[in-house]
Amino acid sequence: IFFINQNLNPKEYITFAKKLGRLAKYPRLKGLSKIYPQITVVERKKSDKGPSFGEQFHTDSSYTKKPPKFTMLLSRKVPKPGLANTEFSSQYLAYKYLSSNLKKKLSRIKGIYSSNGPIAVTTLERSNEKGKLKKELISKHKIVKKIKGRKTLYCSPGHLIDFTGKYKGNLKLKKLLTHHQIKKKFQFSLKWNKNQLAIWDNRSMLHQATPFKGERVMHRITIL
Repeated sequence: IFFINQNLNPKEYITFAKKLGRLAKYPRLKGLSKIYPQITVVERKKSDKGPSFGEQFHTDSSYTKKPPKFTMLLSRKVPKPGLANTEFSSQYLAYKYLSSNLKKKLSRIKGIYSSNGPIAVTTLERSNEKGKLKKELISKHKIVKKIKGRKTLYCSPGHLIDFTGKYKGNLKLKKLLTHHQIKKKFQFSLKWNKNQLAIWDNRSMLHQATPFKGERVMHRITIL
C-alpha cells in the first residue's frame, strides 16, 4: 500500500510507524541520527559506482533471528517517476503456483541466510561511510510460512546461501526456487514521487531497487 504527498518529519514518521509495532534497528548501518536510529537512510549518490542499495530481490534482514514483519519506505529525493522504481513480487502467488510436489518438499526444509549474501555488494558504498556490522550474521528460517492461515514462500534470494538437511548444497533447487519466486506474473513495479510512503509485508513480499544512475534518498523503517 502507498500514499502520496506525505511530507513527514522524522518524529512524525516514527510516531506513525509505531502504530504498527515495535521498531527494529538495522544491524548493518548507522541510523539517520542518534535521536532516530530506527530510520535507515537508503541512498544512491551521483558518485556511486556500484549497483544501487537493494538492487536484487530480497526480504529485509532475513539473516536476523527475528526478521521484521513490515517495511516502510518514505521518499525524500527521487529522480523523475519511472526512472528508479521499486519492484515487488508476491510470495503468496509464488507459493500458490508451485507444484504439489514442490510444496511438500519446501515445507520440510529451512533456508540459511547471511548478511554477506549476494546482495551485500549493493551496500558496500554506504557501509564504507556508515557501516556498523563487524561480523557476519546468519540465521535459519522455514521456507514456507503461514500468515493468518495463508501460506507464503519466505526465501530471500539476496541473502540465501544454503538449505538445511538433505537439501544442503542443492544448487539446482536454489536456482529453481529463485527463478520461480520472481516470475513477472507475480510482480508489481512502484513508481516513486517525492514524499511518497510505501508499506508492505516483509514476510510475504520480495522487493528490489531497479538499476538507475543519479540521486535518490529514501528513509526506511522496519517493524518487528
